[in-house]
Amino acid sequence: MAGATRRVGAETSATRAVIIEATNQLIRDEGYASVSTRRVAARAGLKPSLVHYYFPTTDDLLVEVSRQGAAQSDRMIEEALASEDPLRALWDFFIDTSRVAMALEFMALANHRPAVREYMAQHSEEMRARQVEILKRLLGDRLSRLEGFDAAGLSVVLAGIGRAIVMEHGLGVTTGHAEAIRIVEGWLDKLAP
Repeated sequence: MAGATRRVGAETSATRAVIIEATNQLIRDEGYASVSTRRVAARAGLKPSLVHYYFPTTDDLLVEVSRQGAAQSDRMIEEALASEDPLRALWDFFIDTSRVAMALEFMALANHRPAVREYMAQHSEEMRARQVEILKRLLGDRLSRLEGFDAAGLSVVLAGIGRAIVMEHGLGVTTGHAEAIRIVEGWLDKLAP
């Protein structure tokens, strides 16, 4: 049957969730390069054909793992922005080192897997647009207190400094971190209502 669409397992399946969690564990424990259908199946206690039933290609699986990680980050950002002090909560999210290992793995993975890179870039653009919109709403005219900043620039600077601190922390590098955090805290003080 040429051209027939291959059946893929249900997104709500418990087996699918086990496959995704096994993939997360492999990436966390051994790095993204350890992910193969056979390795995921062994970790999940399944046959490799079952992994292919739910994810026809390794890229399909890796994009889904990335998508779920991004959705978790989105929820955390939304919680931060809904808090009593959304700007500081957003900053706390950006410098949270609890997700450093997975973040580094997915950045490296994106360099080698175009499908993952495409998904991550699209999601990042969408998230940045939401952050800019929310920062404009939250800060309004107060943003002019930081000379030369606008909402998009502030979003990139907060995320960029936070990302640098998180990535370097994962390497054991801390030089300049306290100073950078102090600079950002000063900006946040200037933006307070």
